[in-house]
Amino acid sequence: MYVYDATPNNIRKMVIMNALDRIDYEIIRLLRNNARLSNKELAEQVGLAPSTCLVRTRLLQQSGVITGFKAEVNPAKLGVGLQALISVRLKRHYKPDVEAFRQHALELPEVVRFYHVAGPIDFLVHVWTKDSEHLRHLAMTAFTSREEVSHIETELIFEHVSCRELPTFVGEM
Repeated sequence: MYVYDATPNNIRKMVIMNALDRIDYEIIRLLRNNARLSNKELAEQVGLAPSTCLVRTRLLQQSGVITGFKAEVNPAKLGVGLQALISVRLKRHYKPDVEAFRQHALELPEVVRFYHVAGPIDFLVHVWTKDSEHLRHLAMTAFTSREEVSHIETELIFEHVSCRELPTFVGEM
């Protein structure tokens, strides 16, 4: 439910209330499938006037529900010959070590996704490299050489597919 100042184009005074409704979830679903939809197309598909749809979309952005719009790329067309997931276990789960490794990994140009996880490993790092030699060099110089790193394991990625649909439980009312 939304409450907002009824004056035209006064989006800054809008306040988002607790729950998203069915139309909000439909906007999110449609934009996850195609972030290039025009506002007019989006409004038609959710059954709203374009101005109302634009207001809702901006509210979803301002409230942090929608955090950005991205272009998906084909890594091979960019010269990426190999993708891998590197599992990293730290010697100890000590906050300064965790933060130091996190900062280091996020500065590496090969890192495309970074996950801090629970379980037997501490981090899962998705990297793009030119080839196996590049991956080997990255593992040896950027990961195993770190004082806080205890162990790494590298898994090669043969295929990567992003699911665009929201899980079925999201938006259940």
